[in-house]
Amino acid sequence: MRPSNRAPDQLRDISLEPGFMKHAHGSCLIRMGGTHVICTATIEDKAPPFLRNTGKGWVTAEYGMLPCSTHSRVGREASRGKQTGRTQEIQRLIGRSLRAVTDMSKFGERQIRVDCDVLQADGGTRTASITGGFVALHLAFQKLKKDGVIKEIPLTDHVAAISCGLYKGTPVLDLDYLEDSNAQADTNFVLTGKGGIVEIQGTAEEEPFEEKEFMDMMVLAKQGIQVLVEAQKKALNL
Repeated sequence: MRPSNRAPDQLRDISLEPGFMKHAHGSCLIRMGGTHVICTATIEDKAPPFLRNTGKGWVTAEYGMLPCSTHSRVGREASRGKQTGRTQEIQRLIGRSLRAVTDMSKFGERQIRVDCDVLQADGGTRTASITGGFVALHLAFQKLKKDGVIKEIPLTDHVAAISCGLYKGTPVLDLDYLEDSNAQADTNFVLTGKGGIVEIQGTAEEEPFEEKEFMDMMVLAKQGIQVLVEAQKKALNL
């Protein structure tokens, strides 16, 4: 039995609230059970220096956890003067995931910065950030289209992410903190709406896991991603 009493293939309650931040070009508050993340997208009218005079744009991401987002206070990284390795790894993952479904040649020499700030953490903050970040990014592109800057939304597909793991020997979908901290394996899947693989991060916490167990988790992840993509479409009125 899972601590949450969910079935192995059952997601936590999902909520995607677009337009949550008044001043952002695109924003979304995503709730995955007890994990809540604000995702905002900001349009910057110049691309990074390495793209100058190429006619191409860029999508990047930043990630952070608010001090009281976990059981014990998380120190502000600004006060320490540097980001942790975990923060850098997660925000690079978010950026890679969003760029995987973005046509950089179709919105000019601009950069869109997607900020993901964790209000409350109960496992799966990076996966929730990717799922909510896509909605914020889409809304930012909608603004560019509405303003006549671009003719079409330069996104080739949806992208979303979900965790799977082995909990007491059973493959389960969408780990919360209690499961994540006691799982025999923890895997994050970043997939497109059409089922394409963007990135998979998997770790055995105790003994190595078998290929069949991995494939069982992959099946669960694909099912979960389809639910998340439908939630994205509903939030975006697509």
